[in-house]
Amino acid sequence: MNLQKQVIEAFVARFGTPPVFVARAPGRVNLIGEHTDYNDGFVLPMAIDRAIWIALRPNNGRQVNLYSLNFAAAASFSLDNLENNQAGWIEYVKGVAWALQEAGLALQGWDGVMVGDVPVGAGLSSSAALELATARAFAAVSGWAWHPAQMAQVAQRAENEWVGVNCGIMDQMISAAGKTGHALLIDTRTLQLEAVPLPPTAVVVLDTATRRGLADSEYNTRRAQCEAAADFFGVPALRDVSLAQFQAQAAGLDAVTRRRARHVVSENDRVLQAVAAMRQGDVVRLGQLIDASHASLRDDFAVSSAELDLMVDIARQQPGCFGARMTGAGFGGCALALVQTAVVEAFVTAVATAYQQTTQLQPQIYVCQATNGAEIQNV
Repeated sequence: MNLQKQVIEAFVARFGTPPVFVARAPGRVNLIGEHTDYNDGFVLPMAIDRAIWIALRPNNGRQVNLYSLNFAAAASFSLDNLENNQAGWIEYVKGVAWALQEAGLALQGWDGVMVGDVPVGAGLSSSAALELATARAFAAVSGWAWHPAQMAQVAQRAENEWVGVNCGIMDQMISAAGKTGHALLIDTRTLQLEAVPLPPTAVVVLDTATRRGLADSEYNTRRAQCEAAADFFGVPALRDVSLAQFQAQAAGLDAVTRRRARHVVSENDRVLQAVAAMRQGDVVRLGQLIDASHASLRDDFAVSSAELDLMVDIARQQPGCFGARMTGAGFGGCALALVQTAVVEAFVTAVATAYQQTTQLQPQIYVCQATNGAEIQNV
Protein backbone atom coordinates (compact mmCIF):
# COMPACT_ATOMS: atom_id res chain seq x y z
CA MET A 1 0.00 0.00 0.00
CA ASN A 2 1.36 3.43 -0.81
CA LEU A 3 1.92 5.81 2.07
CA GLN A 4 -0.69 8.32 0.97
CA LYS A 5 -3.40 5.65 1.04
CA GLN A 6 -2.05 4.25 4.32
CA VAL A 7 -2.10 7.61 6.10
CA ILE A 8 -5.63 8.42 4.88
CA GLU A 9 -6.96 5.04 6.07
CA ALA A 10 -5.20 5.45 9.42
CA PHE A 11 -6.75 8.92 9.79
CA VAL A 12 -10.24 7.54 9.14
CA ALA A 13 -9.65 4.75 11.66
CA ARG A 14 -8.46 7.23 14.30
CA PHE A 15 -10.85 10.16 13.80
CA GLY A 16 -13.88 8.55 12.16
CA THR A 17 -13.99 10.84 9.11
CA PRO A 18 -11.77 11.31 6.06
CA PRO A 19 -9.06 13.98 6.32
CA VAL A 20 -9.55 17.34 4.61
CA PHE A 21 -5.94 17.65 3.42
CA VAL A 22 -2.88 15.49 2.84
CA ALA A 23 0.52 17.21 3.07
CA ARG A 24 3.68 15.64 1.67
CA ALA A 25 7.30 16.80 1.93
CA PRO A 26 10.31 14.89 0.62
CA GLY A 27 13.70 13.96 1.94
CA ARG A 28 16.70 14.80 -0.17
CA VAL A 29 20.08 13.67 -1.38
CA ASN A 30 22.82 16.14 -2.23
CA LEU A 31 24.49 15.34 -5.56
CA ILE A 32 27.47 17.61 -4.88
CA GLY A 33 28.30 20.60 -2.69
CA GLU A 34 29.03 19.20 0.77
CA HIS A 35 29.83 21.43 3.78
CA THR A 36 29.54 24.48 1.50
CA ASP A 37 26.13 25.66 2.74
CA TYR A 38 27.33 27.21 6.02
CA ASN A 39 30.10 28.88 4.01
CA ASP A 40 27.53 30.81 1.92
CA GLY A 41 28.35 28.54 -1.01
CA PHE A 42 26.60 26.47 -3.67
CA VAL A 43 24.81 23.14 -3.25
CA LEU A 44 23.12 20.83 -5.76
CA PRO A 45 20.55 18.61 -4.00
CA MET A 46 17.50 16.82 -5.35
CA ALA A 47 14.27 16.01 -3.54
CA ILE A 48 13.75 12.23 -3.46
CA ASP A 49 10.71 9.99 -3.74
CA ARG A 50 10.76 9.27 0.00
CA ALA A 51 8.68 11.59 2.09
CA ILE A 52 6.72 12.45 5.20
CA TRP A 53 2.94 12.38 4.72
CA ILE A 54 0.43 14.04 7.06
CA ALA A 55 -3.34 13.49 6.69
CA LEU A 56 -5.16 16.19 8.61
CA ARG A 57 -8.27 18.25 9.26
CA PRO A 58 -8.66 21.66 10.92
CA ASN A 59 -10.16 21.41 14.40
CA ASN A 60 -11.19 25.08 14.88
CA GLY A 61 -9.20 25.20 18.09
CA ARG A 62 -5.68 26.01 19.26
CA GLN A 63 -4.60 22.42 19.76
CA VAL A 64 -2.49 20.23 17.47
CA ASN A 65 -3.14 16.50 17.91
CA LEU A 66 -0.86 14.24 15.88
CA TYR A 67 -0.38 10.49 15.74
CA SER A 68 2.79 8.98 14.23
CA LEU A 69 2.39 5.59 12.56
CA ASN A 70 6.19 5.12 12.50
CA PHE A 71 6.56 5.68 16.23
CA ALA A 72 3.10 4.30 17.15
CA ALA A 73 2.69 7.30 19.42
CA ALA A 74 0.33 10.25 19.85
CA ALA A 75 1.30 13.76 20.92
CA SER A 76 -0.61 17.01 21.47
CA PHE A 77 0.29 20.60 22.21
CA SER A 78 -1.37 24.00 22.48
CA LEU A 79 -0.42 26.80 20.08
CA ASP A 80 -0.88 29.22 23.00
CA ASN A 81 1.53 27.44 25.32
CA LEU A 82 4.48 26.07 23.36
CA GLU A 83 7.09 24.42 25.56
CA ASN A 84 10.16 22.49 24.48
CA ASN A 85 10.04 19.24 26.45
CA GLN A 86 12.79 17.48 24.46
CA ALA A 87 10.07 15.00 23.54
CA GLY A 88 11.51 13.59 20.33
CA TRP A 89 9.72 13.79 16.98
CA ILE A 90 6.90 16.11 18.13
CA GLU A 91 9.46 18.85 18.92
CA TYR A 92 10.04 19.31 15.17
CA VAL A 93 6.31 19.95 14.73
CA LYS A 94 6.20 22.26 17.77
CA GLY A 95 9.34 24.07 16.60
CA VAL A 96 7.75 24.83 13.24
CA ALA A 97 4.61 26.15 14.99
CA TRP A 98 6.83 28.35 17.17
CA ALA A 99 8.85 29.66 14.22
CA LEU A 100 5.73 30.35 12.14
CA GLN A 101 4.21 32.38 14.98
CA GLU A 102 7.55 34.18 15.47
CA ALA A 103 7.34 35.09 11.77
CA GLY A 104 3.96 36.75 12.45
CA LEU A 105 1.75 34.09 10.86
CA ALA A 106 -1.60 33.26 12.48
CA LEU A 107 -2.08 29.53 13.10
CA GLN A 108 -5.09 27.25 13.47
CA GLY A 109 -5.10 23.91 15.26
CA TRP A 110 -5.49 20.57 13.51
CA ASP A 111 -5.78 16.82 14.00
CA GLY A 112 -3.48 14.60 11.99
CA VAL A 113 -1.85 11.25 11.35
CA MET A 114 1.61 11.03 9.85
CA VAL A 115 3.81 8.39 8.27
CA GLY A 116 7.11 8.53 6.44
CA ASP A 117 9.66 6.41 4.57
CA VAL A 118 12.67 8.73 4.80
CA PRO A 119 15.16 6.69 6.86
CA VAL A 120 15.95 8.42 10.15
CA GLY A 121 19.61 9.23 10.75
CA ALA A 122 20.75 8.25 7.26
CA GLY A 123 21.54 11.79 6.14
CA LEU A 124 18.50 12.03 3.84
CA SER A 125 16.86 14.84 5.83
CA SER A 126 13.94 13.17 7.50
CA SER A 127 13.84 16.14 9.88
CA ALA A 128 13.51 18.71 7.08
CA ALA A 129 10.79 16.59 5.48
CA LEU A 130 8.84 16.58 8.76
CA GLU A 131 9.33 20.34 9.19
CA LEU A 132 8.11 21.20 5.67
CA ALA A 133 5.17 18.79 5.81
CA THR A 134 4.20 20.48 9.09
CA ALA A 135 4.51 23.94 7.55
CA ARG A 136 2.36 22.82 4.59
CA ALA A 137 -0.27 21.51 7.04
CA PHE A 138 -0.35 24.81 8.96
CA ALA A 139 -0.60 26.83 5.72
CA ALA A 140 -3.55 24.71 4.55
CA VAL A 141 -5.61 25.00 7.74
CA SER A 142 -4.61 28.60 8.52
CA GLY A 143 -5.27 29.99 5.06
CA TRP A 144 -2.10 31.90 4.21
CA ALA A 145 -0.04 31.69 1.02
CA TRP A 146 2.81 29.22 0.60
CA HIS A 147 6.21 30.72 -0.26
CA PRO A 148 8.88 27.98 -0.48
CA ALA A 149 11.93 30.10 0.44
CA GLN A 150 10.15 31.75 3.37
CA MET A 151 8.94 28.38 4.66
CA ALA A 152 12.44 26.90 4.29
CA GLN A 153 13.83 29.72 6.44
CA VAL A 154 11.09 29.21 9.05
CA ALA A 155 11.83 25.48 9.17
CA GLN A 156 15.57 26.11 9.43
CA ARG A 157 14.95 28.45 12.35
CA ALA A 158 12.86 25.74 14.03
CA GLU A 159 15.71 23.27 13.69
CA ASN A 160 18.40 25.76 14.77
CA GLU A 161 16.65 27.41 17.69
CA TRP A 162 14.01 24.92 18.87
CA VAL A 163 15.53 21.51 18.14
CA GLY A 164 19.06 22.84 18.64
CA VAL A 165 20.72 21.55 15.45
CA ASN A 166 22.88 24.17 13.76
CA CYS A 167 22.08 23.18 10.14
CA GLY A 168 22.39 25.29 7.01
CA ILE A 169 19.46 26.11 4.73
CA MET A 170 19.96 23.40 2.09
CA ASP A 171 17.80 20.61 3.53
CA GLN A 172 14.76 22.77 4.16
CA MET A 173 15.11 24.59 0.83
CA ILE A 174 15.17 21.45 -1.31
CA SER A 175 12.31 19.87 0.65
CA ALA A 176 10.28 23.07 0.09
CA ALA A 177 11.15 23.75 -3.54
CA GLY A 178 12.30 20.55 -5.26
CA LYS A 179 11.29 19.88 -8.87
CA THR A 180 10.54 16.54 -10.54
CA GLY A 181 13.33 15.41 -12.87
CA HIS A 182 15.72 18.11 -11.67
CA ALA A 183 18.34 18.89 -9.11
CA LEU A 184 18.28 22.39 -7.63
CA LEU A 185 21.31 24.67 -7.68
CA ILE A 186 20.93 26.69 -4.49
CA ASP A 187 23.00 29.77 -3.77
CA THR A 188 22.89 29.59 0.00
CA ARG A 189 23.78 33.27 0.35
CA THR A 190 21.00 34.73 -1.79
CA LEU A 191 18.65 31.69 -1.74
CA GLN A 192 18.46 32.00 -5.52
CA LEU A 193 17.32 28.71 -7.08
CA GLU A 194 18.02 27.23 -10.49
CA ALA A 195 16.46 23.94 -11.62
CA VAL A 196 19.03 21.79 -13.42
CA PRO A 197 17.81 18.80 -15.47
CA LEU A 198 19.13 15.44 -14.32
CA PRO A 199 20.82 13.31 -16.97
CA PRO A 200 19.03 10.05 -17.82
CA THR A 201 20.84 8.05 -15.13
CA ALA A 202 19.89 6.49 -11.80
CA VAL A 203 20.85 8.20 -8.56
CA VAL A 204 21.47 5.38 -6.09
CA VAL A 205 21.71 6.09 -2.36
CA LEU A 206 23.91 3.61 -0.50
CA ASP A 207 23.26 3.52 3.25
CA THR A 208 26.31 2.07 5.02
CA ALA A 209 24.23 1.02 8.07
CA THR A 210 26.57 3.10 10.22
CA ARG A 211 25.50 6.24 12.03
CA ARG A 212 27.56 9.32 12.60
CA GLY A 213 28.71 9.33 16.19
CA LEU A 214 31.24 12.16 15.85
CA ALA A 215 29.18 14.41 13.67
CA ASP A 216 27.94 17.05 16.10
CA SER A 217 31.24 17.99 17.76
CA GLU A 218 33.24 17.58 14.55
CA TYR A 219 30.70 19.64 12.60
CA ASN A 220 31.11 22.54 15.01
CA THR A 221 34.90 22.22 14.76
CA ARG A 222 34.73 22.32 10.94
CA ARG A 223 32.53 25.42 11.05
CA ALA A 224 35.02 27.16 13.33
CA GLN A 225 37.91 26.20 11.05
CA CYS A 226 36.07 27.55 8.00
CA GLU A 227 35.30 30.82 9.80
CA ALA A 228 38.96 31.16 10.83
CA ALA A 229 40.02 30.63 7.21
CA ALA A 230 37.54 33.25 5.97
CA ASP A 231 38.98 35.71 8.51
CA PHE A 232 42.48 34.94 7.23
CA PHE A 233 41.44 35.73 3.65
CA GLY A 234 39.59 38.85 4.82
CA VAL A 235 36.20 37.82 3.40
CA PRO A 236 32.74 37.27 4.94
CA ALA A 237 32.75 33.55 4.00
CA LEU A 238 34.88 31.06 2.07
CA ARG A 239 32.39 31.35 -0.77
CA ASP A 240 34.20 34.64 -1.60
CA VAL A 241 37.62 32.99 -2.11
CA SER A 242 38.49 31.98 -5.67
CA LEU A 243 40.75 29.03 -6.44
CA ALA A 244 43.39 31.48 -7.67
CA GLN A 245 43.25 33.52 -4.45
CA PHE A 246 43.42 30.36 -2.38
CA GLN A 247 46.49 29.11 -4.22
CA ALA A 248 48.19 32.50 -3.94
CA GLN A 249 47.66 32.99 -0.20
CA ALA A 250 46.90 29.64 1.47
CA ALA A 251 50.50 29.01 2.51
CA GLY A 252 49.89 31.45 5.37
CA LEU A 253 47.35 29.10 6.98
CA ASP A 254 48.22 26.23 9.28
CA ALA A 255 48.10 22.86 7.53
CA VAL A 256 44.75 21.66 8.93
CA THR A 257 42.87 24.92 8.34
CA ARG A 258 44.39 25.09 4.84
CA ARG A 259 43.00 21.63 3.99
CA ARG A 260 39.55 22.52 5.35
CA ALA A 261 39.46 25.73 3.30
CA ARG A 262 40.76 23.99 0.17
CA HIS A 263 37.83 21.57 0.33
CA VAL A 264 35.23 24.34 0.53
CA VAL A 265 36.81 26.52 -2.18
CA SER A 266 37.29 23.59 -4.57
CA GLU A 267 33.87 22.10 -3.80
CA ASN A 268 32.11 25.35 -4.69
CA ASP A 269 33.95 25.29 -8.01
CA ARG A 270 32.97 21.63 -8.55
CA VAL A 271 29.27 22.43 -8.00
CA LEU A 272 29.31 25.05 -10.75
CA GLN A 273 31.23 22.70 -13.05
CA ALA A 274 28.67 19.96 -12.30
CA VAL A 275 25.81 22.26 -13.30
CA ALA A 276 27.57 23.00 -16.60
CA ALA A 277 28.14 19.26 -17.20
CA MET A 278 24.48 18.47 -16.51
CA ARG A 279 23.29 21.19 -18.86
CA GLN A 280 25.50 19.64 -21.56
CA GLY A 281 24.32 16.13 -20.75
CA ASP A 282 27.92 15.15 -19.93
CA VAL A 283 27.37 12.41 -17.37
CA VAL A 284 31.01 11.24 -17.56
CA ARG A 285 32.24 14.66 -16.45
CA LEU A 286 29.57 14.80 -13.75
CA GLY A 287 30.80 11.46 -12.43
CA GLN A 288 34.40 12.68 -12.36
CA LEU A 289 33.37 15.71 -10.30
CA ILE A 290 31.44 13.48 -7.88
CA ASP A 291 34.54 11.30 -7.48
CA ALA A 292 36.69 14.38 -6.86
CA SER A 293 34.23 15.59 -4.23
CA HIS A 294 34.65 12.36 -2.28
CA ALA A 295 38.44 12.59 -2.37
CA SER A 296 38.26 16.15 -1.07
CA LEU A 297 35.82 15.24 1.71
CA ARG A 298 37.98 12.28 2.70
CA ASP A 299 41.43 13.89 2.51
CA ASP A 300 40.96 17.64 3.02
CA PHE A 301 37.79 17.91 5.11
CA ALA A 302 38.32 14.57 6.90
CA VAL A 303 34.63 13.71 7.35
CA SER A 304 34.50 10.31 5.66
CA SER A 305 34.76 6.93 7.40
CA ALA A 306 36.16 3.49 6.61
CA GLU A 307 32.67 2.23 5.72
CA LEU A 308 31.90 5.20 3.47
CA ASP A 309 35.23 4.84 1.67
CA LEU A 310 34.62 1.12 1.19
CA MET A 311 31.09 1.69 -0.12
CA VAL A 312 32.36 4.28 -2.59
CA ASP A 313 35.19 1.99 -3.77
CA ILE A 314 32.81 -0.95 -4.27
CA ALA A 315 30.35 1.24 -6.19
CA ARG A 316 33.07 2.57 -8.51
CA GLN A 317 34.20 -0.96 -9.38
CA GLN A 318 30.80 -1.85 -10.84
CA PRO A 319 30.05 -1.61 -14.58
CA GLY A 320 27.94 1.41 -15.44
CA CYS A 321 28.93 3.52 -12.40
CA PHE A 322 29.93 7.03 -13.47
CA GLY A 323 30.97 8.25 -10.03
CA ALA A 324 30.34 7.86 -6.30
CA ARG A 325 30.90 9.82 -3.12
CA MET A 326 29.83 10.15 0.49
CA THR A 327 26.87 12.47 0.94
CA GLY A 328 25.68 14.31 4.03
CA ALA A 329 27.61 15.40 7.09
CA GLY A 330 29.86 12.34 7.12
CA PHE A 331 31.30 9.90 9.69
CA GLY A 332 28.66 7.37 8.60
CA GLY A 333 25.31 7.47 6.88
CA CYS A 334 25.09 7.37 3.10
CA ALA A 335 27.06 7.48 -0.10
CA LEU A 336 25.55 8.05 -3.52
CA ALA A 337 26.38 6.71 -6.95
CA LEU A 338 25.46 7.83 -10.45
CA VAL A 339 24.64 4.69 -12.42
CA GLN A 340 23.54 3.76 -15.93
CA THR A 341 19.81 3.04 -15.76
CA ALA A 342 20.11 -0.21 -17.73
CA VAL A 343 22.43 -1.84 -15.17
CA VAL A 344 21.00 -0.46 -11.95
CA GLU A 345 19.53 -3.75 -10.69
CA ALA A 346 22.81 -5.61 -11.16
CA PHE A 347 24.65 -2.69 -9.55
CA VAL A 348 22.44 -2.77 -6.44
CA THR A 349 22.87 -6.52 -6.00
CA ALA A 350 26.63 -6.49 -6.51
CA VAL A 351 27.25 -3.55 -4.17
CA ALA A 352 25.05 -4.93 -1.40
CA THR A 353 26.69 -8.36 -1.59
CA ALA A 354 30.28 -7.07 -1.62
CA TYR A 355 29.70 -4.56 1.17
CA GLN A 356 27.97 -7.10 3.41
CA GLN A 357 30.66 -9.73 2.84
CA THR A 358 33.38 -7.28 3.83
CA THR A 359 31.71 -5.57 6.80
CA GLN A 360 29.01 -8.03 8.01
CA LEU A 361 26.70 -5.00 7.87
CA GLN A 362 23.42 -5.05 5.92
CA PRO A 363 23.31 -1.94 3.71
CA GLN A 364 20.07 -0.29 2.60
CA ILE A 365 20.10 0.79 -1.03
CA TYR A 366 17.58 3.19 -2.55
CA VAL A 367 17.23 3.99 -6.24
CA CYS A 368 15.88 7.53 -6.13
CA GLN A 369 13.83 9.68 -8.46
CA ALA A 370 13.79 13.49 -8.24
CA THR A 371 10.40 14.73 -7.05
CA ASN A 372 8.60 17.98 -6.32
CA GLY A 373 9.02 19.73 -3.00
CA ALA A 374 6.34 20.09 -0.33
CA GLU A 375 2.78 19.81 -1.65
CA ILE A 376 -0.77 19.84 -0.27
CA GLN A 377 -3.79 18.02 -1.64
CA ASN A 378 -7.44 18.36 -0.84
CA VAL A 379 -8.87 14.92 -0.13
